[in-house]
Amino acid sequence: MRAPTGSHEHAGLRRVDLDPNPIAQFRAWFADADAAGVPLANAIALATADADGIPSVRHVLLRGIAEEGFVFYTNHGSRKGREIAANPRAAFTVLWRELDRQVSVRGEVRHLPDGESDAYFATRPREAQVGAWASRQSEVLRDREELERRLRVATERFDGHDVPRPPFWGGFLVLPDSIEFWQGQRFRLHDRFRYSRQGDGWRIERLSP
Repeated sequence: MRAPTGSHEHAGLRRVDLDPNPIAQFRAWFADADAAGVPLANAIALATADADGIPSVRHVLLRGIAEEGFVFYTNHGSRKGREIAANPRAAFTVLWRELDRQVSVRGEVRHLPDGESDAYFATRPREAQVGAWASRQSEVLRDREELERRLRVATERFDGHDVPRPPFWGGFLVLPDSIEFWQGQRFRLHDRFRYSRQGDGWRIERLSP
C-alpha cells in the first residue's frame, strides 16, 4: 500500500542503492515517477540569474536526459533565455511528491546544436510550432488581442507549408556539476546524497537533513 502523501513513510535511501553515475540514477528515479503515474513528472522549477546575480525561477518541461545532462527548450529572447546568455549557469529542482522524492541540479548551460533543436521542433504539434512564431516570450503585451493577431499572421504565413523552427527558439543543455537526491523520511530525518564532479567521475556524499 502506498504511504499517504507527505507521511514520509517511504523506504530510506542508502549509499549502496545509488548508481555511480547521477544521470543513470536520475533516469531510474524518473522511471519510478512515470510508473507511479506522477502528473507532469518532467516539470522542473528552473532558476536562472541575470548578469547582476538577481535570480528568477519558473517551471519548464524537461524534454531530454542525455549522457551529458538535461535538456529543455525555450524562446532565446525570453527572460530565462536572456539571463542564460548573460550568466550561463542554472539550477533546477524536480519534486515527485507522490514518492516523497526530489532532485536538485546545478551546472553550466549550453545551447544545443541547431540540428537537435530542429529535430525536436519538428515533433511539436503544428499549433505549438505556429505559436512559437507568434509569441515574443516575456515581452509586454498591450492586450490578448495583440497576441491573437500575431497568431493569425503566423498561421496565414505558414498556411500550406511546414513550419520551420524560429531562429530565436531552441534547446539548452544543463551540464551538471552537482546533483542531490532527496528521499523523505520520518521526523524530518531525510536521506540526502550529493554527487559532485571530481575529475572525470563523481564524488558521492551523504548530507545531514
